[in-house]
Order: sequence, then C-alpha cells, then structure tokens
Amino acid sequence: MPPRLLRLLPAGPRPRIVIALALGMAGCASIPPDRNPLPQQDMARVQLARDIRLARDGWPDAQWWRQYRDPQLDRLIERALAHSPTLAVAAARIAAAHSALALDAADSGLNVGFDAASNRQRYSANGLFPTPIGGNYFSETTLAVQARYQFDWWGKRRATIAAALGEVDARRADYAQAEQTLTAAIAQSYFNLQSDFARLANLRRRIAAQRELVADRRARVRHGLASSDERRLAESGLDELNRQLASLEARRAGEREALRALLGADAGALTELEPRPIAEVSQALPAKLGMELLARRPDLQAARWRIVAALSRVEAARASFYPDINLLGAFGTDALSFDHLLAASSRTPFVGSTLSLPLFDSRRLDARLESTRSERNLLIADYNRRVIDAVRDIARQAIALRGIEAEIAQQRAADAASDDLLHSAQARFKQGLADRGAVLSAESARLRQQDALLQLENQRLLAEVALDLALGGGYRTDSPSGRASHSSKRTNEAKP
Repeated sequence: MPPRLLRLLPAGPRPRIVIALALGMAGCASIPPDRNPLPQQDMARVQLARDIRLARDGWPDAQWWRQYRDPQLDRLIERALAHSPTLAVAAARIAAAHSALALDAADSGLNVGFDAASNRQRYSANGLFPTPIGGNYFSETTLAVQARYQFDWWGKRRATIAAALGEVDARRADYAQAEQTLTAAIAQSYFNLQSDFARLANLRRRIAAQRELVADRRARVRHGLASSDERRLAESGLDELNRQLASLEARRAGEREALRALLGADAGALTELEPRPIAEVSQALPAKLGMELLARRPDLQAARWRIVAALSRVEAARASFYPDINLLGAFGTDALSFDHLLAASSRTPFVGSTLSLPLFDSRRLDARLESTRSERNLLIADYNRRVIDAVRDIARQAIALRGIEAEIAQQRAADAASDDLLHSAQARFKQGLADRGAVLSAESARLRQQDALLQLENQRLLAEVALDLALGGGYRTDSPSGRASHSSKRTNEAKP
C-alpha cells in the first residue's frame, strides 16, 4: 500500500481499514503491460548541416515584418490580427478547452448541494395503506443538504485535469501558429502585389520602347532600308508584350483579392494601396537549433503539449484499475406538515460510503487503456515527424534563400552589362554610327534584365518570409516546458 495513503488513515482503526483496503486491492483489475511505447525525438540532437549558413546568425524578431519598414504592410497585418476570422476560430477553440478544464476541475473534490421538495398525494383506500392513511390526502415536505467527497487515491482526477490543461496549452500554441501562418501569408501576398506593381511599370516602359521600335521599322521599310520581316518581328514582339501586360494585370487583380480575403475585408478595401519600394534586409539563420527550436516553433509546442495531455490520460486510465472509495453525507428534515418541518424529530441525517471494485470490468478497462496508449503513440509519432519536417523546412528555405541571393548577384551583373550596352548604343547613335532601332533594342534588353531582377527580388522576399515562418516567426516560450509568450501583443489579448 502506498505510504501516502497510509498517512491519510486515522490511527485508531488503522488495522481494520488496512485489512479492508488490502481486500479491496485484491479486487483490483490487472493492468496490462505497455508493450509498444514510442520514444520522443531528442531535440538536443536536432541540428542543421554545417554547410547551411547565411550571412549572420539569429532568430526572427516577434514582429519580424517591421524590419521591411513599410507602413502599409504594418497596417495590413495589424488589421488582420484584430479582425481575422481564422484567429477568431482559434480563440474559440481555446475557450472550449478552458470550459473542458473547468468541467473536469468542478467534478473533483467536495460537491455540496441543497434539495427541497414538497408534494401532496391522496393514498388509495383500497391500496397498500389502510385507514386512516388510505383514502386521505397527505402533504410531505423535505429539505436536505447533501455532500459528496471523491477521494483521488490513485491520481485519476488529477491526471484528468492535467490532460485538460495540456489541451489548453496546445490550443494556445495552435493560436500562435495560426497567427504566424496568417501574417506570413499576408506579407507574401503583399510582396507579390508590390512586385506586380513594379513589373507593370517596367512592362509599360518596354511596350513604349517596342512601339517606337515598330514605328522605326515601319519607317525603314517604307524607305527601303529594312525588310518586312523585321517589321513583322517587331510587331510580334509588341503583341507578346501586350499579352504579358494583360496577364500581369489579371495577376495583380487576383493578388489583391487574395490579400483582401486574408484580411476578411469588404470589396472596397485595399483601394488605398500604392506602389512602394521594399527595404532590403539581411536575413539570419541560427547556428544551432536543439531545444531552442522546440521553444520557438508553436506547432512543435502544440504537439509536445498534446503528448503531455495523452500521458496524463494514460495515467487516468491506469488509475481506473484501482478501487474507488467515496464518502456520502446528507442532513435535512422531512415532515408531513410545515409545522413539524423544523422540529428535531424530523431530522434525517445520513452518512455513507461507496466502494467500487473493478472486478468484472477488465475488458472495458483494458480497451480504454490500450486506446489511450495508442493515442499517445500516435501523438509521439506525429511529434517526431514534425521535428524532422521542421528541420527539413528550415534547411530547404535557407538553401533556397542562399541560392536566390546568388542568382540576384549574377542578375545584377547582367543588368549592369545591359546598362553598359545601352549607353554604348546611345553614344554610337549620337555619333551617327547606329540607328534609332539599335538604341531601342538595347533599351528593351535592359528592361528585360530589370524585369528578371524584379522577379528574383520578389522570390527572395517570399523566401525570407518562409524562413522566418520555419524558424517560428518570433514565437518564444519561457522554457521548453513553460508557457508561451506569443509573437505579438494581440495574441495574448485574443486568448480567453
């Protein structure tokens, strides 16, 4: 018998109680062994390959989007955090988990209630009760205070409450994950929109240059200085640019609608957005991951807390194999008339106890325990998979960002070369060594290089946001086993 239980027993009748409890223990159901426990991923061994590094080390800030110094982006994200339907759903799930926790806590310990009843009944003259009861009406009034105390001998109630608390913590982490996913999606959609603005401006300059080239080719054909094939080639290039313009206009409209949907805004929203340059920032990658990754990834924290809840449910299921002993008590009065209701002779005190032995319930208990163990193993397997996916996601985003930065360096060199070619064509044109068509062709080539650079810079922005999200987006717990301090003030305000 556990020493803690012995200390709770009164000294006088302890031998008899010990014997009774020993007999009760003999009636416990046999707990089946745990044959297939799964180990959790060791976070201390979780690291990136040594060759995956960026220019500097570090983790994202809590409000990482402010590093781009764009007031429009700041306002969009603040609006989404305040009014997003997605976050409202996550907050409602936290409230539901809190309610479940409160319900489990309310079922434990001492429960006291008050009952009052009054009735009037005529008893049959031909029934069980003879006269003077039979054939007459009688009134009966009852007042009673009832108390029930559930002893948590084996920690079942405590484990149930711990499981509910673990689910609350998990849903808080889910809220932070939903917040991060939303802010990342808004930033990426906004960067796509700004890229479309810049590419449209560039494309209109290319169309203007191409129109001049078409006019030049037509003039040269009229004067016999060029063939009609050259004119048709220039006209075909103009048609292709107009097609690209229509496609890019449609893409910009679609991106604006996607951004509006993320905000949950009405049809007239986002009309005030205007083209703005995006500040270039130096992205960081931590030198080591380990336990810090667990503290900074809300999805990993949610998975870990669900494991904690599952372990508590296993303990609660194990405790069901032991006897359950509770105390019952009531004090009240019962009388056939109000005049005698409060008289001492109308008292109805009651004290009792209940003993429940799971002697013939082993199949149900075994099935329930096996079910909780299976759920625990499933959650541990899911957690291990998430850890591997998290490291792979960080590595993939870091490699992609590093590759894009290398492409941008090469593209800037190509852009500089096309700029030199344009200046050379302009100089030769002024000296009469080249025609206007050569200058326009060089200008079109330079604008094509600029468009390619704009696309790469947008890809870099998207990769930066994806890397920030993979690194936890500023989420932080006080410790790997502590509560979360979420990525913005709004996160804490929205949670019940």
